[in-house]
Amino acid sequence: MLHSTDPEPRAPGSDSLPRLDFRAGGLNQPDVLALLRTHLHSATEHSPADSIHALDLDGLRAPDMQFWSVWAKTDLVGMCALKSLDDEHAEIKSMRTVATWRRRGVGDAMMAHLLATAVASGLRRLSLETGTAAAYAPARRLYARHGFTPCPPFAGYRLDPHSCYMRCELPAAGSPTPD
Repeated sequence: MLHSTDPEPRAPGSDSLPRLDFRAGGLNQPDVLALLRTHLHSATEHSPADSIHALDLDGLRAPDMQFWSVWAKTDLVGMCALKSLDDEHAEIKSMRTVATWRRRGVGDAMMAHLLATAVASGLRRLSLETGTAAAYAPARRLYARHGFTPCPPFAGYRLDPHSCYMRCELPAAGSPTPD
């Protein structure tokens, strides 16, 4: 299981973004459950059923998962999760920003949180699966900005024209990061 007690990161250049609170869990909160329903419904609108890999509530509660609800004071602004694949590899799952908070730096802040948590946990690689439809283009650009590059399917995924697989190799904990 992955653990983090790091302070909440702020996205670079996000002066208008208030401090975000990354709360472990929250899967019993009505706002979080509503965002998860929106996330799952959106997947059905943009991908065929056999190409949807979004996790439902039970999947997010699995022992190999670490889930965060993301808050700006009392407002839910997003959610994100890491699924442990092995001692050095995890998968980003269920990353979603509340619609009214999009394009304000929340996605960048969630990526910074997930990357910092992964490095602090001793992981060497993060991977993800996202869709290839136009609706997923902003997510693919976000991931690329944070160092993710296309890769082959991983962890039991298969080649699928509706899926884009990406990964990011991570520095060892305590290593200097390139400028």
